[in-house]
Amino acid sequence: MNLPKFNRIHWLIIVLTAVFLFIPACTQNPQAPNAPTEVAGRETAVPTLTPTTAPTPTATPIPSCDPFTTPAATPPGSVPTYGFDIINTYPHDSDAFTQGLVFADGELYESTGINRTFSSLRRVDLASGEVLQMVNIAEEYFGEGLVLWQDRLIQLTWQERVAFVYDRDSFELLDTWQYETEGWGITHNGRCLIMSDGSDTLYFRDPETFAEVGRLTVQDQNGPVRLLNELEFINGEVWANVWQSNRIVRIDPTNGQVVGSIDLTGLLDPATLTQPVDVLNGIAYDAENGRLFVTGKLWPTLFEIELVPQLNN
Repeated sequence: MNLPKFNRIHWLIIVLTAVFLFIPACTQNPQAPNAPTEVAGRETAVPTLTPTTAPTPTATPIPSCDPFTTPAATPPGSVPTYGFDIINTYPHDSDAFTQGLVFADGELYESTGINRTFSSLRRVDLASGEVLQMVNIAEEYFGEGLVLWQDRLIQLTWQERVAFVYDRDSFELLDTWQYETEGWGITHNGRCLIMSDGSDTLYFRDPETFAEVGRLTVQDQNGPVRLLNELEFINGEVWANVWQSNRIVRIDPTNGQVVGSIDLTGLLDPATLTQPVDVLNGIAYDAENGRLFVTGKLWPTLFEIELVPQLNN
């Protein structure tokens, strides 16, 4: 359509004016994506990612428990063996079916479990054997091994495949973890939790998630050592009760090789017993003073012992 000259000029002025107003509006900086936004009268902060220089790695008391694999060890020709001297004795609750034992800050922590009817977590006075604090777990659970990790106590159960995580001071239940095997013994090496299941295998687990990060087969000069039960980490070695025996084996945690065997036959004098007892089970170590404690299920006595190398070494 042909427009009069006046109308063409009029429309040209309108178009130029609109363009002049629109261009500055488009060049204004919009709200930054990381700026706080207002939502219903409430300021919502949007996080800003600021590049930072990675800190220089430093040694920490408890490094992370990283996945690893370790080749099986070659059994040696012989393993050093040890007897014992009794240094001291302490009272022990003869109703405690001991499954796990820990020494820390002058006191004992003990896990008990029997016949799925009475399982407990206890704090015990070393000198008197008095139970200072105790919490029972539900009857459907059979209490097993125990470890102190930082400010938490971790208690295994046998066939229920559940670990209970407690606050060390209050015994408040903080968490539960599940695992795939039976639970027998547990300790730690400062980085990983180390667990047994009654087989010849040690399982290494992340202490924050309980995820398995590695495993070792334990063997001596005769082959695999089975029925590994209660565990304790002592001077770079894993010490393990061998169930239904008076034997404790000392294990190299880097390859699973047994590097020492302790015979505790005769530790508990049958003449002193007034009721039936069960097997040796329970190892605790006072790292500060180098004291080694052992006991057993339903034993009336906790023993402080010192190892004595035997003549065949």
